[in-house]
Amino acid sequence: VLALIAFICIETIMECSPCEGLYFFEFVSCSALVVTGVLLLMFSLNLHTRIPQINWNLTDLVNTGLSTFFFFIASVVLAALNHKTGAEIAAVIFGFLAMAVYAVNTYLAIKKWRMNSRQQISRQTSEYIRARTESREVDHRPEIQRLDA
Repeated sequence: VLALIAFICIETIMECSPCEGLYFFEFVSCSALVVTGVLLLMFSLNLHTRIPQINWNLTDLVNTGLSTFFFFIASVVLAALNHKTGAEIAAVIFGFLAMAVYAVNTYLAIKKWRMNSRQQISRQTSEYIRARTESREVDHRPEIQRLDA
């Protein structure tokens, strides 16, 4: 929502003399809005479960991390090249707010990614131990008969 508000603020600016900072901020806010919106839609509709080949936790982590970084850069650049118009000031404020929210989400995504990595490692370890144990218990399994009997 904050990326959308920042994008709307930047779109209301009618004239600028060095427009590079404005265009970069516009690109960052629009890109973050579109990518985050697509991911939100996929997670909300559980479409991500149909594509198990993608590590969705890592995808979310990369999206939020890059959005945090680029919102910070774009907001600093726009603040430095600011012409003190209300729309530019509002865009800078909402850019920094969006950056803060993305930073919190990045922190939560890192925690979730680490937790899932640990669970996956422990699951692989327990499967290995189970397989080793079963391979040693051949004599106790009735479906495997000895050849010399």
